[in-house]
Amino acid sequence: MALDAMTRTRIETDSLGSMEIPADAYWGIHTARALENFPISKRPISVYKDLVRGLAMVKQASARANRDIGTLDPFKADLIDRAAQLVIDGQYHDEFIVGVIQGGAGTSTNMNANEVITNIALELAGREKGDYAFLSPIDDTNRSQSTNDVYPTAIKVGLGLDLRSLLDELDLLRRAFLAKAVEFHDILKVGRTQLQDAVPMTLGQEFNGFATTLGEDHSRLKENAYLLCEINMGATAIGTGITTHPDYGRSVLHHLREITGLDLDTATDLVESTSDTGAFMSFSSTLKRNAIKLSKICNDLRLLSSGPQAGFGEINLPPRQAGSSIMPGKVNPVIPEVVNQVAFAVAGADLTVTMAVEAGQLQLNAFEPVIAHSLFQSITWMRRGMHTLRVNCVDGITANTERLGAMVGASVGVITALTPFIGYAAAAALAKTALLTGRNVADLVVEAGLMSREEVIKQLSPARLSGLETITAAIPIVRAGAAETGSIPTDH
Repeated sequence: MALDAMTRTRIETDSLGSMEIPADAYWGIHTARALENFPISKRPISVYKDLVRGLAMVKQASARANRDIGTLDPFKADLIDRAAQLVIDGQYHDEFIVGVIQGGAGTSTNMNANEVITNIALELAGREKGDYAFLSPIDDTNRSQSTNDVYPTAIKVGLGLDLRSLLDELDLLRRAFLAKAVEFHDILKVGRTQLQDAVPMTLGQEFNGFATTLGEDHSRLKENAYLLCEINMGATAIGTGITTHPDYGRSVLHHLREITGLDLDTATDLVESTSDTGAFMSFSSTLKRNAIKLSKICNDLRLLSSGPQAGFGEINLPPRQAGSSIMPGKVNPVIPEVVNQVAFAVAGADLTVTMAVEAGQLQLNAFEPVIAHSLFQSITWMRRGMHTLRVNCVDGITANTERLGAMVGASVGVITALTPFIGYAAAAALAKTALLTGRNVADLVVEAGLMSREEVIKQLSPARLSGLETITAAIPIVRAGAAETGSIPTDH
């Protein structure tokens, strides 16, 4: 290692030659070559903090395992361990600068981690950066490892860590919808199927449905988290474990479980595990399910709040910004709209993951970088989308009770509640009459002599209409000859 005091660079050498590296950089020549080779995304891997933490956790576990089995000097192992812990704690992340999209199956990312952790360790030992004769990024920090087991393991660990915060935010959003369900529990509205008027329900039931579907997604994501727990540490290049001590796999698993708090396990077939990326595809599919269902909820919020004068206008979303540069007073549903777009991106990312999984060849999948980028971006955007939906939209939703009440009062769909008493044919005829004349359904039923006013009022109560109070006994259907012969009054 040589240091030029005037230009503040150091010279590092690899099998391809030598390069000048900024003297204060914790990364080295392998990272520098990646910067030249992959100016694609202009997004460093450090944008995904849990991926960087996952890499550091793998390096820390490996240092401890190598120390325990006697393949790495305890002093060196301790330096690597301490350096990795600093990265785990959030320091030096800005030194992880290789692009998220790269060739080489993640080699550049692994080397970036090796170089940064090594140079941090060198500083801890009072040595200069780049003094690899004292502590080597490859021979020491990467001891018993290959990119082909480090990189997929770090991705799974990082996703496992990231998933925790996603699940927390998802549960907060579920609770926000549930709180609105309680607030709106007794507000009647007209339900709709195929965008046509259906039967009554409460606004609380509608919002409770949103909460329930998000709860189901929470369960599905937790169930699929196990897919991220099978790792291939000890497989090295292709799964044969070449260059590793027989006890390394068991030891590194023990330490990685302890460091991450994740229920990790070593794959039974390391050759298969090194080449197979199906777990990422399955996990991506579950993320897409959550995103699409969340998008559907946002579609409903936009419809229910449409107007406010010429649309549904049933609920009011919090006004977040002026909606037009030309129409004064216009306010758009911008928060649900941005979450819709997140869902579109997640669906596209899922297709990317699928194609990358399919493109693997023989003993390795070279396209794990785009898989990692797609999954981490999806989790990150979904978490942020859920947060803004909850804080900037759902928490502030109010009900337009007057409009809801007016629509229920004029709805022909309420007659469905009377079909057990007057029969479907009579109900259909009365519904048609009500639509043609604008008459109140309850009045028509009473005037036709099919039910008493008291019984109609009872059966059309909010509790009965919304299903909160059900009919439990068998009820004889009244067969009104007038209704079946079409002699029901149509105008008065």
